[in-house]
Amino acid sequence: MDDTLRDRIKDTVEGSKVVLFMKGTRNFPQCGFSAKVVGILKQEGVEFRDVNILTDQDLRQGLKEYSNWPTFPQLYAGGKLVGGCDIVSSLHETGELAAVLGK
Repeated sequence: MDDTLRDRIKDTVEGSKVVLFMKGTRNFPQCGFSAKVVGILKQEGVEFRDVNILTDQDLRQGLKEYSNWPTFPQLYAGGKLVGGCDIVSSLHETGELAAVLGK
């Protein structure tokens, strides 16, 4: 991955408290896993930035390398990767997600 893309991802991740890289947008998710994480974040009452990885192939591939996480969605909080749908769902079910998201 080139430095420009790495910097772009880093700026996005660090530029908002909570960032969800997803297929589609919060208002029009384009996969079930993305829709589920959006629903959880809404239940948690968390403000988040959504980034549609389907509109930027370089970003989509670069994120896999940046995060060392092969699938989407990818949720970041406080500049760190939280995980994908399974991890977010599990944290939500145990009540730990609010703390991870800094609520």
